[in-house]
Amino acid sequence: MQFPQILTPLAALALSWVFSLPVTAQTTAPVKAEDAVISEMQQAFRKNDKARLSALLPQARGHVLEPWAAYWELRARLDSASLSEIQDFVGRYAGTYQEDRLRTEWLQMLGKRRDWATFAAEYPRYRMRDDKEVRCYALAAEVATGSPDTVSEFKRLWYTQKEADDGCNYAAERLHAARKIDGLDLWRKARIAMENSRPRAAQLAVEIEAKDVGGQVVLIQADPIKFLNKRLMAITTKRKELSVLALIRIAATQPDLAAEQLQKRWGLFLSKEERNWTWAAIGKQAAFKLQDNAGEYFAKVTRDADLNDDMLGWKVRTALHQGDWKTVAQAIDAMQESSAEPVWVYWRARATLASNPSDAQRQAALQSLRAIASVRGFYEQLALEETGQSIALPAKPSPLTLAEKSAASANAGLQRGLYAIGMGLRSEGNREWNYTTNLHTPGGMGERELLAAADLACQRQVWDRCINTSDRTPSAIDMEQRFPTPLRDTVLRKAKAVGLDPAFVYGLIRQESRFVTDARSGVGASGLMQVMPATAKWTAKKIGLANFTVEQLNDHEVNVAIGTGYLKLVLDDFGGSMPMAAAAYNAGPSRPRSWRNGPVLEAAIWAENIPFQETRDYVKKVLSNTTNYAAVLTGQTQSLKARLGSVGPRAANAVENYPDLP
Repeated sequence: MQFPQILTPLAALALSWVFSLPVTAQTTAPVKAEDAVISEMQQAFRKNDKARLSALLPQARGHVLEPWAAYWELRARLDSASLSEIQDFVGRYAGTYQEDRLRTEWLQMLGKRRDWATFAAEYPRYRMRDDKEVRCYALAAEVATGSPDTVSEFKRLWYTQKEADDGCNYAAERLHAARKIDGLDLWRKARIAMENSRPRAAQLAVEIEAKDVGGQVVLIQADPIKFLNKRLMAITTKRKELSVLALIRIAATQPDLAAEQLQKRWGLFLSKEERNWTWAAIGKQAAFKLQDNAGEYFAKVTRDADLNDDMLGWKVRTALHQGDWKTVAQAIDAMQESSAEPVWVYWRARATLASNPSDAQRQAALQSLRAIASVRGFYEQLALEETGQSIALPAKPSPLTLAEKSAASANAGLQRGLYAIGMGLRSEGNREWNYTTNLHTPGGMGERELLAAADLACQRQVWDRCINTSDRTPSAIDMEQRFPTPLRDTVLRKAKAVGLDPAFVYGLIRQESRFVTDARSGVGASGLMQVMPATAKWTAKKIGLANFTVEQLNDHEVNVAIGTGYLKLVLDDFGGSMPMAAAAYNAGPSRPRSWRNGPVLEAAIWAENIPFQETRDYVKKVLSNTTNYAAVLTGQTQSLKARLGSVGPRAANAVENYPDLP
C-alpha cells in the first residue's frame, strides 16, 4: 500500500531517533517535549476534553503522530464539525488509518442522521470495511436491488452482531418492508439474541414483525417460567414464537426443565421448525453442561436444515463425545456456510474413515484432509498426521532483498505504528500497524511485503506485530517469524529447572502475551505468562521464591519463573496431560477437573467439547504452537497427536497433588 509522504523534517528526525534505540531504551528513555504533547492529547481524548485538544493541536503539528493528534481533536467534536472541516481532514491525511477511521465514524453519524446523499458519496471511499453498522447502512441502501447476496450478507452480519445497533436494525426494517426478509428471519434473530442474553436486540427484532408484543420480550428475559404459565386465551403465531423465546431462556440455566415444558406441553402447539430449533437450543445448553442426555435432545430434531450452523456445530460436538460418527457426518453435511472450515473438514473426513468406507469414499476423505493439511493450525496439523505425514518445518521463503526491507522501513504507516508503540501508545500503534498491513484494504500488502513488515517488527523486537503479520502470509511460511524465541536463555533455563518442555512454555507465552513483557489483561493477569496476582503469590510459596511481591511480575525473569512453576504444578496435577494443563491455565483447574468426567476420549474430541469458546480455542492454539515450537527448537519432525493423548476421569487411586491449586 502506498501512503502519501506527510512526514515533516522534524518528524523524520524524531523517527530516526526512536528507531536508533533498542526496545528497552524506547520504553525507558526520557519523554521528549513533543512526545509529551501527544501523550497529553491522548489523555484529553479519553476524557473527551474538547477544549484541551483544540488548544494542544498546534503544538503537535509536524510530529510523527500528527495524524493521531488531528484525529483526536476532530473526532471529539465530530457531531458539530462542519463539512469543510471534515473534508479538509480527509484530504490532509489521505491514505492514512486516521482518515479512514474518521470516515467510519462519519458514516455512522450520517447513517443515524439518514443523510443518504452524503453517505452514498463517501461510502465508496471507505477502505477499512470492518464496521458492521456502516455495512448495514450500505446494505439498506441496496434494498432496491434486493439481490440474494445482499440478503445473505445482511443476515450474517445481523445474526452475529453482539449488541443492537441502529444500522442493522434500520436495514432489517427496510428489508422486511421490501419483503426481502420474512417473519421467520426476524424471529430467528430474536431467538439467537435471547440465547445470548441480549433482550434489547431480541425486542427490536420482534417489534419489526409485531410491535405490539415487543414488550413481552423483556418479561420473558426476567421470568420465562411465569410467561409460559400464563393462562392461554389463544395459541397465535406470536404466542408460539414468544414461547420459543421463553423456552430458550429457561434452557440457558435449566435445560432439563425446558425439555420437560416442551415435551409435555408446548411441543403440541409449536410448528415443526419451532420444535426443531427449540430442541437444538436445549441440546446445546445441555452440551455446555456436559450432560449425558444432550445427545437425546439433539436426536429429537427431525430436520437438521431447520438449525443454524452454530447449533449444528454443537450437535457434531455432542456426537463426537458419544462416538456417533453417523450423526457427525449428517450434521456437518447440513451446515450451510461452515462446512469448509478446517475443524469440520477434519471431523467429516474422520467420520467417513470411521464408517467402514468403500475405497472411493476413503480416498475422497483422505483427499479432503490433504487439502487442509499444513503446519498452520490445530486441525491442519492433525490432518497432516491423519494422512501419514509428520509435522516438520516448511521450506523457508527466499531471503528478503535490501529493497524489500528498505520499503518496509520507509513505510509511513509502519513507522507511525512503531513510534506509537515505542511511546507507550500500544493500542494506537497496533491499530495503525494492522491497518497498514491489512490484506483486505484495497492496494494492501502482498505476501513479500508482509514478510518484510514482519521482519521489521522482529528487528525492533515488537514481537506481537511480528507474529501477527507473519501469520497472515497465505503461502510463504517463515517459522522463525511466526514462532520467534525471544528471551531464549531465560525460557530454556526456567523450563529446564522445573522439568518442563520449553516448547510448551513458548507455545503458551505466544498465546498469552505474544511476548509483550508489560501485557496486562482485563482481569489483572500480568507479564509474559499472564499470571494472576493471587496465583503468583501461591506459586511463589510452592516453589520457594522468597520475598516475592506482585510488582515483580513485570520482570521477565520473575514472571517466567512463576509462570513455569505454576504450569509445572498444573501439569503434574493433571497427570502430565498438556491439553488439560492448558485448559487449567486459562480457565482455572476446577473446570477441567469437571470437564474430564465421563468416557475416556481422544484429547482432540475432549478439547472440541470444552464449553467455553475462549478456552476451547486457547487449548487448541497452545498445543498447535507447542508442536511448531518443538520443531523450531529441535529441527526434528513432531507429532501433535502424541502430545494430545487421551482424556478421562482421574483414576480412583490417583492422588490429587495440589487440591488447593488456584
